[in-house]
Amino acid sequence: MKIDPGSCYNLPPMREPLNEYESRLAERTAEGDRLRAQDRAISNMRLAVFAIFVAAGWIAWVNRSAAAWIPFAPLAIFVILVVIHQKLRDSIASNARLVALYGWGVTRMTDAWAGKGNAGARFANPAHPYADDLDLFGTASLFERICVTRTPGGEARLAAWLMAPAEATEARARQLAVAELADDLELREQVTLAGDELQSSVDAEQLSRWASEPNAPFSPAIRWLATALGAAGVPALALALPSFFVSLVGLGEPALASSFVRSWPALAWGHLPLLALMVAQAAFAFPLRARVLAALQGVERAGTDLRVLSELLGIVESRTFVAPRLSQLRGALISGDVPASEAISRLERLVELLDSVRNVFFVAIAPVLLWRTNLAIRVVAWRERHGADVARWIDSAADLEALLSLAAWAFEKPGHAYPEIVEGPPRVEATALGHPLIPADRRIDNDVAIGSPTRLLIVSGSNMSGKSTMMRAIGVNSVLALAGAPVCAAGMRLTAVRIGASIRINDSLAAGQSKFYAEILRLRQIVDMTGEGPGVLFLLDEILHGTNSHDRLIGAEAVIRTLVSRSAIGLVSTHDLALARMADDLGELARNVHFEDHMEGDRMVFDYRMRDGIVAKSNALALMRAVGLDIEEAKRPGAG
Repeated sequence: MKIDPGSCYNLPPMREPLNEYESRLAERTAEGDRLRAQDRAISNMRLAVFAIFVAAGWIAWVNRSAAAWIPFAPLAIFVILVVIHQKLRDSIASNARLVALYGWGVTRMTDAWAGKGNAGARFANPAHPYADDLDLFGTASLFERICVTRTPGGEARLAAWLMAPAEATEARARQLAVAELADDLELREQVTLAGDELQSSVDAEQLSRWASEPNAPFSPAIRWLATALGAAGVPALALALPSFFVSLVGLGEPALASSFVRSWPALAWGHLPLLALMVAQAAFAFPLRARVLAALQGVERAGTDLRVLSELLGIVESRTFVAPRLSQLRGALISGDVPASEAISRLERLVELLDSVRNVFFVAIAPVLLWRTNLAIRVVAWRERHGADVARWIDSAADLEALLSLAAWAFEKPGHAYPEIVEGPPRVEATALGHPLIPADRRIDNDVAIGSPTRLLIVSGSNMSGKSTMMRAIGVNSVLALAGAPVCAAGMRLTAVRIGASIRINDSLAAGQSKFYAEILRLRQIVDMTGEGPGVLFLLDEILHGTNSHDRLIGAEAVIRTLVSRSAIGLVSTHDLALARMADDLGELARNVHFEDHMEGDRMVFDYRMRDGIVAKSNALALMRAVGLDIEEAKRPGAG
């Protein structure tokens, strides 16, 4: 039942994850120490060279016979040191990101990750049919354990995959991609080093809106006139600048001033072409001003976001993949015959040219070159050609990050199996299945099989014996399997089921809902799911325990029979042995299983093993006494 999608790719054998992380962390830490030592040395050198520059300048000022170039030698050295220092600090920042990458990896591998990672709290949704019940989000959640994304888009894609099980074909395609990426630590390093502060810089929603805004392309005649009038500004300025400088100099030099007065008629002719051109430019540009403003609105922010994403996309473009899902992802980055990274670099250049208007020396001549108008025309042309592709580029980057998170999980769990995702009636079968968030040294694994003919497992057992944990283990592993990741099992086979759970239902003061009302809403949601799409896997823990025992038994039986009759499969846990006896009526469609405990002295011991049949005893009173709650058992009528 255990399969290895990576075997067909001739991939190198998996490295031992903790040793690999610790080794790389030690290397990067040592490298960081070396770089910081260099940083301190260059800082001291800069200080010393600057002091020499000041001293040389003072000497040259005091001693007029000294060569005038002497102060410039230390100044040149200082400038060179500044450039080297900046590159060194970039290296230090990159090294710090790699140290964080492998440090977080070691934290995950040593089971010290809870509360220290990205909990994905923004994705929590109490109305979701299983997210809260299976601890997908929040502190110590599945998302916190596996998420290593760097952009909000990557986070959202990973969360979406966990909350919406994929169809069988898509899940199998992701498996192959994850298997290919699992051992590729170098790729994960490249992605970690891409961009700077990705989390705070990329607003995918705003970027998509900007790219999808309707374009009103400028006509060929307007484009030609804008180019011609802007280009004409160069010779016009060349003719006007001599008289301009003579005017400035003449203000301070009387002799030149008198010369200027005599020659001003000839010099004035140098201004006429410029003045005529500016009139023509104003007549041309004024009617276009609204379109120019609209075209340039938001382009600087969009250029920044795309620049950050371009590094991620460039990494994918430079790679050759075997898995069809990865090859498809890479192919999505080609816009016509232009790769996404190249197209983005063109927009970057336009944004840089637009930024140049802020230069104090350039701002005066930019209008004569029709700078903003020409740039607006080119931005519109860029968006007309590539705007429809931006959403696809963002989508590809998000897919890559989500796949890399699942690949890191696969690398760190070499003993986990890739599940076999099959077609047909709903089923979930697993050997040695355990909860993936419980450390291996404390986890107890169990075999489980639901589908055909047994659609229902009725789980009885004492308090704290493992019923809820078993249900969550089945649910979380099904979520991982249909996201495309390995599962915590020796082997697993399942169909593309949709999951509905009622394990942790809380009341809501804000919504005015009691716990019982919230639970019956969830049960209706699960029942409604059976009328749509693929089969349903239901996980119901002590359902309807918020009402009296008579109504609870009738209501629970009705819900369970409805689900089973609609070909849903699942587990129901109960303390009510009357409900457990329902298996007799359902025949081969249902089976009773249970968990046990026993006393060793005054200590209660659980083995968390699932066994066939109905539990034979309850531990409620013994558990109360075990924690020191002094109780006196009530005598039943007729007892001696």
